[in-house]
Amino acid sequence: MPASPPPTQTASNTNVNTVTVETDQAGQRIDNFLLSRLKGVPRSHIYRLLRSGQVRVNKGRKKPDYRLQAGDSVRIPPLRTTTRTPPTIPETLLQTLRESILLEDENLLVLNKPSGLAVHGGSELRFGLIDGMHKIYPGQFLELAHRLDRATSGALVLAKNRATLNRLHDALRNPGHGGIEKTYLALVMGGWPQGITTVDAPLQKTLRSGEHMVEISDGGQHAVSHFSTLRRFQDASLVQVMIETGRTHQIRVHAASSGHPLAGDPKYGDAEFNRHMKQFGLRRLFLHASRIALPLDKIIRINAPLDTELQQILDILPQ
Repeated sequence: MPASPPPTQTASNTNVNTVTVETDQAGQRIDNFLLSRLKGVPRSHIYRLLRSGQVRVNKGRKKPDYRLQAGDSVRIPPLRTTTRTPPTIPETLLQTLRESILLEDENLLVLNKPSGLAVHGGSELRFGLIDGMHKIYPGQFLELAHRLDRATSGALVLAKNRATLNRLHDALRNPGHGGIEKTYLALVMGGWPQGITTVDAPLQKTLRSGEHMVEISDGGQHAVSHFSTLRRFQDASLVQVMIETGRTHQIRVHAASSGHPLAGDPKYGDAEFNRHMKQFGLRRLFLHASRIALPLDKIIRINAPLDTELQQILDILPQ
């Protein structure tokens, strides 16, 4: 992925701006609301404004995950904003995205996201998946209902209107109670036990040696993953993982903490096991969002097939 950002123009706003939240904006996270209004302001700066209290809702501080209510008054401080020149996205990538569409109707787009493609652009990435989809669907409302890590492939849901986005966000906040069901496939080191293994361990983000990590901590956020073995190989196991919560790196950390790190995981994995898996052609994290169920007017279930690279590895691994 290109590393240098596109040319920019800088402008200053010296006035405090107060915005009243409309009905169709209710339910949106405050960080996403600010990102959509403050084009060109880095995500890291948005979080800094919220932490420092420069952005206030109804005169009070709010965390980034606060859900706006209709009628909320949002104070936005003076800012220097950067207008990015729209990135040039290769036609080959746009075609890949078109071919990855699993389902489309008047409310939803569901993609089989390729590994290696971030969902958002950033300071080191000129564009992300959402930029490509906006290029394919100019003028269409399209917002991510959830996220997948850059290295993770599989089912990714985009909403085509605000009402659907709010319904999906509500479902994500209520796992196991009519909420969204997400299932993953992962290749892990060693022989995972038979039956269902539930890992209930809170997760907390931390900075270790300058690198952002996630670790199990009593003071962390509630996180639950259910693992079950689908297939055993000589040195690895293919497992299915159903998650009740969607914390950052949840499956990767829960698997590693159980003594069975994911194949191809450079952050939480086993270096020797990763080198062994490279002999079979694995050049990426073996984690794939294989299935998702969406509770809308009816339950919509979507399966996302494994890509050719991962399937070929399963075909040749010794039993």
